[in-house]
Amino acid sequence: MSEENAGAVTPDEEATATSGAATPRPPAEILPPKERRARARAQKAARNPKRGPRTAEERQTERDVRRRAKAGARRVERQRARAKARAASVSREPTPARERQPGVQKTRQGVVVSDKAEKTITVRIDVARRHRRYEKIVRTSTTLHAHDERNDAHIGDTVIVRESRPLSRTKRWRLVEVVEKAR
Repeated sequence: MSEENAGAVTPDEEATATSGAATPRPPAEILPPKERRARARAQKAARNPKRGPRTAEERQTERDVRRRAKAGARRVERQRARAKARAASVSREPTPARERQPGVQKTRQGVVVSDKAEKTITVRIDVARRHRRYEKIVRTSTTLHAHDERNDAHIGDTVIVRESRPLSRTKRWRLVEVVEKAR
């Protein structure tokens, strides 16, 4: 080597000297998301050598096994919920409004919202019940027409009505008593 080149530093040596002993890294390759996922899956499969590549049938069999296990867990959970509901219904006394026996008319308590028609009142029945799955209190109301022979009930009164034979196209209930008069 000549003396001129003896003290000279090549560009490779200069890069090594400035960055320590590390070699310069190539810029990171930018991949689309699908390709990134595919490569990640390939690396994961390579890490587990005993598994190896699987056929479509083997993958489907694994899926079926997982589905059966989940279905069994759901079945057990549903049976537990049914048993809990049964235990709760046995301990509580049924309310008269839900009482259902053959040959016995249903009774409902509600508020009169209209008494404009002759011998007919419109009664709003408010129902608050707990949602089966979400356990939230759901409030609903239904209106029904009831026969009021003596025009006793007026708007705002709380009344009890009883199921009856069809009295008109919309009337299927009769007024039993006025529980509380409106002020």
